[in-house]
Amino acid sequence: MEITLLHYLALAGLLFLIGILGILLNRRNLISLIMSIELIALAININFISFSNYLNDIKGQVFVLFVLTVAASEIAIMLAALVIYFSKNKNIWIDDNVSDLRG
Repeated sequence: MEITLLHYLALAGLLFLIGILGILLNRRNLISLIMSIELIALAININFISFSNYLNDIKGQVFVLFVLTVAASEIAIMLAALVIYFSKNKNIWIDDNVSDLRG
């Protein structure tokens, strides 16, 4: 069985749906929000790579490398901010300290 473009698009759609559900169903935990956003970004990257492969054009794959580089630096900054937030508030539940986030 050959893996076609439709298989890649179905996988990307499933990852995107899981990311959206993660954001909608669990808005209180900061780590799960970050993971859900990263799942959405990975779904978009799978779309770029699959269409790049389907069209025999390398530009989509090069663009994904730039997106992954930016996403890795974004996660590093978010984890540093999360450590600072945790050391200040002793928890990562957003509902407990919403007034601090409005700040």
